[in-house]
Amino acid sequence: MLKTDLHAGWTVRAAGGPVPPEIAASPLPAAVPGTVHTDLLAAGLIPDPYLEANEAALAWFHRTAWLYETTLTAAPAAPGERVDLVFDGLDTVATIEVDGAELGRTFNMHRGYRFDVRHLLRDGQIPLSVRFDSALEYAEQVQKQIGERPRPYPHPFNAVRKMACSFGWDWGPDLQTAGIWKPVRLERWRTARLASVRPLATRSQLTVHVAVERDSAAELTVEVVVGDRTSRVAVVGDDVTIDVDVPDAPLWWPVGHGDQPLVPVTVTLLAGEEKLDEHHSRVGFRDVHLDETPDADGSRFTLSVNGKEIFVLGLNWIPEDHLLTRITRADLSAAVDRAIRGNANLLRIWGGGIWETDDFYDVCDEKGVLVWQDFPLACAAYAEEEPIRSEILAEARENVTRLAPHPSLILWNGGNENIWGHEDWQWKEALQGATWGARYYYEDFPALLAELDPTRPYHPGSPSSPGHDPSVVHPNDDRYGTRHEWEAWNRQDYTFHDNFVPRFCSEFGWQAPPAWSTLTSTLAPEDLRKDSPAFLLHQKAEDGNGKLDRGLAHHMPVPEDFSAWHWATQLNQARATTYAINHLRGHAPRTMGSILWQLNDCWPVTSWAVVDGAGRLKPAWYALRRAYAPRVLTFQKQQLVAINDSDEPWRGTVTLRRVRFDGTGLAATTADLDVPARAVARLDLDPSLLAAAEIDQEVLVADADGLRATHLFAEDYDLRYDPAAVRAHTVATEGGYSITVTAASFARDVAVLADRVAPDAVVDDMLVDLLPGETRTFTVTTAATVDLEAFSAPEVLRSANSLSLPAAENRGNPVEDLPAKVG
Repeated sequence: MLKTDLHAGWTVRAAGGPVPPEIAASPLPAAVPGTVHTDLLAAGLIPDPYLEANEAALAWFHRTAWLYETTLTAAPAAPGERVDLVFDGLDTVATIEVDGAELGRTFNMHRGYRFDVRHLLRDGQIPLSVRFDSALEYAEQVQKQIGERPRPYPHPFNAVRKMACSFGWDWGPDLQTAGIWKPVRLERWRTARLASVRPLATRSQLTVHVAVERDSAAELTVEVVVGDRTSRVAVVGDDVTIDVDVPDAPLWWPVGHGDQPLVPVTVTLLAGEEKLDEHHSRVGFRDVHLDETPDADGSRFTLSVNGKEIFVLGLNWIPEDHLLTRITRADLSAAVDRAIRGNANLLRIWGGGIWETDDFYDVCDEKGVLVWQDFPLACAAYAEEEPIRSEILAEARENVTRLAPHPSLILWNGGNENIWGHEDWQWKEALQGATWGARYYYEDFPALLAELDPTRPYHPGSPSSPGHDPSVVHPNDDRYGTRHEWEAWNRQDYTFHDNFVPRFCSEFGWQAPPAWSTLTSTLAPEDLRKDSPAFLLHQKAEDGNGKLDRGLAHHMPVPEDFSAWHWATQLNQARATTYAINHLRGHAPRTMGSILWQLNDCWPVTSWAVVDGAGRLKPAWYALRRAYAPRVLTFQKQQLVAINDSDEPWRGTVTLRRVRFDGTGLAATTADLDVPARAVARLDLDPSLLAAAEIDQEVLVADADGLRATHLFAEDYDLRYDPAAVRAHTVATEGGYSITVTAASFARDVAVLADRVAPDAVVDDMLVDLLPGETRTFTVTTAATVDLEAFSAPEVLRSANSLSLPAAENRGNPVEDLPAKVG
């Protein structure tokens, strides 16, 4: 097998549609892999779509066509030689020609394509072109052919196999990319090649499924080498399965539960002793199980690895950059590291994005992050007829085969909110009996996985109540399966989580704007207000700012000043994150999973992410890290809850105090902590701790082993915070600065917003509660040299206290009945 990349010498030019004359005038160099957007950006022909209001200015792109061209210089095929032109990914509606002859047409960015071109090769240069037509116009044509089906947004993204959020989402831009987005190459081979290799590892066995493509009837052998074991099997027909027992295999564990040894696997295709083709991969030996046993509360939804139950501390994942071809392995590694530093152990690949890349999965394999992979079907009804059906099944087969070797992959999920949508979003009336995807979720995907990957569990949809008719038991019933909690954000308050104890919550979250430096590098100074058109273009949620304000008004004043509003909304996101996660973790083992919406953003936007589109950590990330810590103290319903998600018992003493904001002690006691490994304990509180006489200036505090929990007896708008409760002293250190903050009165949620001093500055901790006389030293890492006093500026040294206003102001607004968030 000889592989030759075809990534050099490409150009791209407009081939149709409303392309501006200055862009349509001539071809320009094209990067492959790449997209037209990134080529136009590199040439300086379009503005950055992530900045200001540029996204709207590029809407002309949606109905354009583009032609990629290069020349091949390849020797003619020798006798008995096969030559294939291989595209790993084309985005999306493409026509491929070689030397003027049409090879094929494609309509799916989620799969690869292979064309036999041996009859087209000759001496000299051979023209190769790929024309991309508008995916939007193609989807509109398909919709006319098979009938319109419900979806949450105007564009018919459910009628074409393209990344759904490429057409816009409630956190993402509407750019609709086009291009050769994955590698392209020539492959020259003789006799036979490895068409697919699928190693499936369990705790002590490796099973390798091999499919070959033949160009002759020669006798073939497959050799498998795993560690120090070698097996050879003759190929009868076009398929062979090799079982290798590895009784002493090192076990692969998720992060926080053990190590992640990866064992190389080499599969070689032989004709006699001639090596025809070779495949390299790595596997991790482990077992995966999903317990859905009925119990008194409904049925469990508990994942286990190697027989050990895992409480899932998860984050939903969207593409790291909307312009997918800019994402590097280093970007993915950094993003996964941010999840791990936030104490997460699982990433859910959401169904409106892509089948994630091998680089992503390799990183997760190495770092021990579990992966939940949605089939890419989200928030819409999907036709079960052609031309959609065969494309969905072909991409599923290809990607299940590709991803199955990865030990980090723990669960396949049929799609996102499609079963829920069919029950609750008025789809049935709109469909009038038309297909909507049920066959995929309940028949096709389970059958495909039974064939290709019986080693992992399958869930028909998130949310869903497996084993129950959705019209009888609601897909979002908290007694079964998975639940998405969006009522809190959309219509209620984050305290609404108290009304449900789900078996597994796979989506919930709260919005906030990005970091200040991200905002100021995205918007012009005059647009730094929440009602500016440019700011609102980067707020995609339905009535997003209204929900932010109503969410604030439940707890604190709604500031008029934009800078204060920015901090208040970020703080409220952090509190909502803490509240929801503590609720879920506090109800283990009934609840055994929490997957926050969401880790990351794909551009600068107000969203539910805890890490913004520039990779900056929002305050909510620090709240997440604390809430996902192995050990947590939290007050819930007049109890102290101690969460111990470690392998060792948690024994010690907790000190409990009720104090005035000025530090005066009012009541105190101690209690013994004795929490078994991977367990939760609840301690009833002494009545004196709860008997607050002045609810506007008292706080309940619990301290144990360096952890602290606080409880206020009233909402912020009624509390008598000292707005100037803290002062700071800053010194320069190697690689940054050390800021020591001292409290003169109770200070809640103390934070140093370091990026407001220098865009690259990162603080080590945030959202710290201090009693009078206490200090906390924050470490800021930055390459910048700044004025030491900058860290004491009121817009940098923040707390809940700094938002205090007279109680009569901004007490709250009625909550309107609004559409649900589409996750």
